[in-house]
Amino acid sequence: MCSKVTVTREIAASPQRVWAMVSDLDRMGEWSPENDGGRWIRGATGPEVGAVFEGRNHKGWRRWRTRVTVIASDQPRRFAFRLQIGPLGGCDWSYDIESTERGCRVTESWFDHRTWFLKKVGWVASGVADRASHNRATMDATLNRLAEAAERG
Repeated sequence: MCSKVTVTREIAASPQRVWAMVSDLDRMGEWSPENDGGRWIRGATGPEVGAVFEGRNHKGWRRWRTRVTVIASDQPRRFAFRLQIGPLGGCDWSYDIESTERGCRVTESWFDHRTWFLKKVGWVASGVADRASHNRATMDATLNRLAEAAERG
């Protein structure tokens, strides 16, 4: 069964600007309290469906890397990627961007596809026992920081 966490934020910036920011792996660490950025690998050079990137993450003293695949890249409306840990499952992350009168509305979502086993042992690597609650808090912080940066220009 898939569970989902979603956070939405209005941002006074164009959808194009915000899409460029959420798909810029090097800069994601400026907004996310857990992600430290990333880099394209395996010949990928940008946010295209099928492109693979390595993300760097942290929580306290814990550090880990992930390899994820872009599953949606529809500029300036949607950017999404999947973390798959073999047969243990994983998760999808997405940024959906809608144009509004003042700029745009951004919805960040996390779709949990982890097996029960990965849910039980995932805290060892990340230090997070309740991933859904933790992600909701970090997603709120990410979108707030993203809005501040986008609105500054």
